[in-house]
Amino acid sequence: MVLFLVWVDMFRQWLVGIGIPALPAEILIKTILVLIVIIFVLTNLIVLVWLERKFAAFYADRVGPNRLGPAGFLQFPVDIVKMLGKEDIIPENVDRPVFKIASICAFLTAIMGWAVIPLGKGMILEDLNVGLLYFIAIGSTGTIAFVMAGFASNNKYALLGGMRTAAQMISYEIPLAFSLLGIVMITGSLSLTEIVDAQKNVWFIFPQILAFFAYFVCSIAETNRGPFDLAEGEQELVAGYFVEYSGIRYALFMVAEYTHLVAVSAIAAVVFLGGWNAPFGLTFIPGFIWMMLKIYLMIFLFMWVRWTFVRVKVEHLMHIGWKFLIPLTLFNIVITGIGVYVYRMIAG
Repeated sequence: MVLFLVWVDMFRQWLVGIGIPALPAEILIKTILVLIVIIFVLTNLIVLVWLERKFAAFYADRVGPNRLGPAGFLQFPVDIVKMLGKEDIIPENVDRPVFKIASICAFLTAIMGWAVIPLGKGMILEDLNVGLLYFIAIGSTGTIAFVMAGFASNNKYALLGGMRTAAQMISYEIPLAFSLLGIVMITGSLSLTEIVDAQKNVWFIFPQILAFFAYFVCSIAETNRGPFDLAEGEQELVAGYFVEYSGIRYALFMVAEYTHLVAVSAIAAVVFLGGWNAPFGLTFIPGFIWMMLKIYLMIFLFMWVRWTFVRVKVEHLMHIGWKFLIPLTLFNIVITGIGVYVYRMIAG
């Protein structure tokens, strides 16, 4: 991590040294870092699709991809070529401008959340003092893209999928934000870097186990993954909000889903699992490695749940959010408030 920061600083000094003004040099550096983040996310996508298929096959007692490359790892690159070669079919009576930009908006909102996610000490695009609030706000805007896709498709199944997405994501954003509020009360900060620094001794998953459980369940709903993938509901909605999409536009929705999955896993690692802090004093392993291990641990949990539980009904989904998770997170806020007050009284 230190070496990465040194390289960035050296590159900045070199740009200034050859006569480039400070502001254009900083813009160029930020642009390169954004491209690095996008490459990082897309590289993870290749691994995650392969892992998803292998996990699905394992849980269903099947083989999974096993023909192309070692253990079928090259199946996804072939699928990319196939997807790029598919015709971009746009139905006749759709709202064409909205239909075309919906998938792009879904990907952009998913990638924008990465601006404040630290992958290591100093390895962050923009260390905002309201980073956690920014992530929640950007994540909530993703609902718009799904509603746009459902409405513009001129298809009743797509429209129902879009409406389900809006109801589901808006409902679960409330307990998700509440689940993170206890962390903010303990640290007194919305900065993700400061939250990680506050976990050098104790990870917040231990005093905030209820909040972690609520965050995990809400994240499943926010990413539209099973058993809460009601927006896609193949049995009753064919494919939901993206039923009319094909080719690269369909692929963008899939990329956005996995991008969001990695993002919520990274936030869980930062907020509850100590971020880049090493467990058991194993500091000789770089913090970036620990961060990646924690992210993939969370992704494993998401995949485990998806391929273990059956899809719930819509009314059950809403009941879980409004009648169980919101009271649970409010109870956690009250308990956390009492604990913080008692601690301050004892500490003086």
